[in-house]
This record gives sequence, structure tokens and C-alpha cells, in this order.
Amino acid sequence: MIEILSPTQLPRARAVGALVADILRSMKSRSAVGTNLLDIDAWTHKMITDAGAESCYVDYAPSFGRGPFGHFICTSVNDAVLHGLPHDYALADGDLLTLDLAVSLDGVVADSAISFIVGAKQDPADLAMIDATERALAAGIAAAGPGARIGDLSHAIGTVLSAAGYSISTQFGGHGVGSTMHQDPHISNTGRPGRGYTLRPGLLLALEPWIMADTDELITDEDGWTLRSATGSRTAHSEHTIAITEDGAEILTLPTRP
Repeated sequence: MIEILSPTQLPRARAVGALVADILRSMKSRSAVGTNLLDIDAWTHKMITDAGAESCYVDYAPSFGRGPFGHFICTSVNDAVLHGLPHDYALADGDLLTLDLAVSLDGVVADSAISFIVGAKQDPADLAMIDATERALAAGIAAAGPGARIGDLSHAIGTVLSAAGYSISTQFGGHGVGSTMHQDPHISNTGRPGRGYTLRPGLLLALEPWIMADTDELITDEDGWTLRSATGSRTAHSEHTIAITEDGAEILTLPTRP
């Protein structure tokens, strides 16, 4: 299913996008050495509830997970890259943490992810990997606009990741959003320009480049949800929800304050 929002629905998309971004910003600021992943999950739950919003994760039970997910935010640490299930773990100095969050407010969903290093141990290789996903995300957004094809976005993302020396997995990628979290069209993190669905105003897309340092192979954790690099290498993931407008693409998941 592909949903196209009406102009009257766009303010709701902006509101939920800002909420997701502000929650992620708050969780990043609270993610210090010694912070427990379960506390991050609890804080996220409270912020969602206080905003009158709904979690897209807690009851989520797709075919690729051992559902329902049962938590409110994905917390992926080090070799975990996607769908990290919060558990009793205290963050250590130098941990590479990805927070991924999708929330529904007034019938519209936004989805975003950030990766960052906890504490003072800033590994240059980790920073380079995070930077590559952020630059790839920016390239994908720059390629988006009315009349562009999904393949244009995929090609832009993949060009940046490949040039940075990373292998690209096509098992998971970006997707449409709207009244639900995962919709068509699928947006691979590599592809050929000029192919696929033609973008039109009112379409919401979640673009999410993710990489693993030395592999494109995933393994599933014993928890049935967390996806890790097959080699145990570090990982990074960046994601924004955008709205296609008459003039191009608007990033919805930006925080309302620095």
C-alpha cells in the first residue's frame, strides 16, 4: 500500500516528525556511561505517553521478528545494527549506540534513527562509519522530489556508501510511511537511477542507510529481534522521514531545538 497525504495532513506529519526527533535528542543526551538500555526504553515510553502519541513498536509482530516487540525504542549496540531489543545492559565508554524510533500521532507515523558514541572513547573508524551513513542519508534526501524515481534515491545512497568502502546489504532498507509504519515503496540502499515508483507530493518516505564495518551479512540474535553483523564488527544507521512536496523534499524528523 502507498498512501499519499493531503495538504491538510502535512501539519500532522510535521508534528509527529518533530516529536520523534525530540525524543531521540532527549535519549541521546541521557545515554551516558552506565545508562541502562531498559531505562532508555522507559524514558521513551513516558515521552510518547505524555505527548498523547502511540508506539509503533510495542505490539509490532512482523514475520522477521519473534513478536510482539514489547518495547518502545530500538537500542542497537556495537555489532547490533537493526531492531535492537532493549535489555538489561549498562552502556560502556566507547559503545556505539543506535536509537531507532517510530511513533504515531493523530493518525500519522514518523520514523527516525541516530547513531553515536557513548562516553569519551571516540574511535575514528566508528566516527567515519556514522559519517558515511549521514552523508548517504543526505544524498538520498537531495535526490528526492516530485518526478524522481525510487531508484534515484537508492543510487544516491549507495554511491556514497560504496565510495566510503562499505558493503551494502539489501535485506532491509527504507520504506513508505503514513497511517502505518511500514508501507510501500521499498527503498533499497543501492540501486539504479531512473527505476521504480515515481515520487509525488504528499508521499512520506523513511530513508535509512545502514552499514557494517566489514561485511554485508546479518545474523539474528537469540532474542529473535536484534540483527547483528555476522563478523561481530561495528555498525551504524541513520534515518529520517521526509515528505515529498511540490518543491522537493522536507525533512520531518528534525528536533525543534538544538
